[in-house]
Amino acid sequence: MRILIIEDEKAIRQIVRYALNNTTYILLEAENCREAEKLIADFTPQMILLDWMLPGKSGIEFVKQLKENSITRYIPVIMLTAKTEEDYKIKALEIGADDYITKPFSPRELIARIKTVSRRGPLVTPEDKIQIKDLYLNICTQEVYVNNHKISLSATNYQLLYFFIKHQNIVYSREQLLAHVWPGKIEIDDRTVDAQIRRLRNSLKPYGYDIWIQTVRGGGYKFSSIS
Repeated sequence: MRILIIEDEKAIRQIVRYALNNTTYILLEAENCREAEKLIADFTPQMILLDWMLPGKSGIEFVKQLKENSITRYIPVIMLTAKTEEDYKIKALEIGADDYITKPFSPRELIARIKTVSRRGPLVTPEDKIQIKDLYLNICTQEVYVNNHKISLSATNYQLLYFFIKHQNIVYSREQLLAHVWPGKIEIDDRTVDAQIRRLRNSLKPYGYDIWIQTVRGGGYKFSSIS
């Protein structure tokens, strides 16, 4: 599960990084809402840890923005703040946050909150999908269908397909794909990219959509659904 932390305090980000270090969670980091918007567009995190007091747009304003967007409204949000008054907690929950952690917090408490919120699961509505012809991605459940037939994809292949669909007709080198789809995974190399591309093509081949993933000689790969 990808977790995005939006926090301008380096010390807090380090605590979160430490807490998630020996877990299966993938951590994305942003210091402000502008950086967060780019990461959300590229990676679609499954959970957001959001500081209340941020430079520029505040955390509470960003929650409103997330909940007004049909794609991001179902991403669970846990607020992080030094504010201890009950009124602040109530305001955060009423505006759409799923939980609230008061600073300072321990790694154990953070993990417990993440597990609790993730168990609740996202809400799914018909519009939460990206569709190209008769292939569509359910953003909330991270499932892929062709003519209502579910395609079995690994989490990595789903993220790769999602990234390609969001960035059609742009050539990406293997290094760029590594940075976007496998952020922070230094043990992953170019051969892994080729292997995952091959697996994704094989999954799409029965439907004739493997040709959408094109190899660009000397450049890398691009995705194009234009026939």
